[in-house]
Amino acid sequence: METKDQKTSLQSIGGRARAERLSPEERQEIARYAAESRWSGEGHAMLPRETHTGTLKIGEREIPCSVLDNGIRVFSARGLNRAMGSRKAGAARYGAPQLPYFLASPSLSPFISKDLMVRLISPLQYRPKHGGRTAFGYEAMLLPAVCEAILDADKAGSLRSSQAYLADMANVLLRGFARVGVIALVDEATGYQDERPRLELSKILEAYISAELMPWTKRFPDEFFRQLYRLQGWEYTPGSAKRTPYVGKLINKYIYGQLPPGVLDELRKKNPVTESGYRRHKHFQFLTSDTGNPHLDRQVTAVSTIMRISDDKYQFERNFDKAFPIKGIQQKLPLVIDLVERVAK
Repeated sequence: METKDQKTSLQSIGGRARAERLSPEERQEIARYAAESRWSGEGHAMLPRETHTGTLKIGEREIPCSVLDNGIRVFSARGLNRAMGSRKAGAARYGAPQLPYFLASPSLSPFISKDLMVRLISPLQYRPKHGGRTAFGYEAMLLPAVCEAILDADKAGSLRSSQAYLADMANVLLRGFARVGVIALVDEATGYQDERPRLELSKILEAYISAELMPWTKRFPDEFFRQLYRLQGWEYTPGSAKRTPYVGKLINKYIYGQLPPGVLDELRKKNPVTESGYRRHKHFQFLTSDTGNPHLDRQVTAVSTIMRISDDKYQFERNFDKAFPIKGIQQKLPLVIDLVERVAK
């Protein structure tokens, strides 16, 4: 009869034999599942999840960074401490719990604002992209403020000689952030920039497009149409609601087309052309009252002003292009435009 020890030994041998028959991919998947099961308590599951990871390189320093599924960009707490020259990877307990080691010094704490201190002593917790135990990080936008606090301490002569490297590192980081915003840097390092336009478009549409049809109110003053007709060489009849269809195209180009990308397309979807060839409502009736229509009003005022100072539609186009240049398109040379106009006449 087998003893308990002999049975356990046989089970171990059988387990090893089964493991040896598994492919590397199967073993990796089992290990991942075991790790997630080990750290998947209810509280852990409610934490934001890391969706994009990368390494931000500034000078000779490298800082691990991530984007979470709630859109927050973070620097790894462990990586940030190392990048700032701290040999300790965890968090210190000087003055307040969880303060980063490189800031845990009597020479620095007086220069850290209360708001910054509160956010530094409570690192963000999140679930790593590939599973495992809870990770800790600091919101990326805090780092410029941290650098400024270090430089303030240095300027006041508060830093010890052994902390001089902190001032040098803060200078390097701030110069890097000045060249390219910290958010853009993190997005580029993690690859989040590829998904950002889609997510940001959703936020833009939420801010600009109303969930319900807004009541009609006059948004385009008579002066706007008077100037528009003048530049086009058309006869303007004050008080008349009749407009040539081409007016709508011009309004889309100069007004609605200057709202954030995607807004005009969404307005066309919400307010399609009917079988009779007209739209049932005015586009501005689908704009929000707190963001969409105020932006529309500012654009109408700006374009009306440009039209008033322009002698003809060609001069208006040049003035409009100067005021609202299209990104990536070089401005036309006035000499070339004038020559084309003369030949056309």
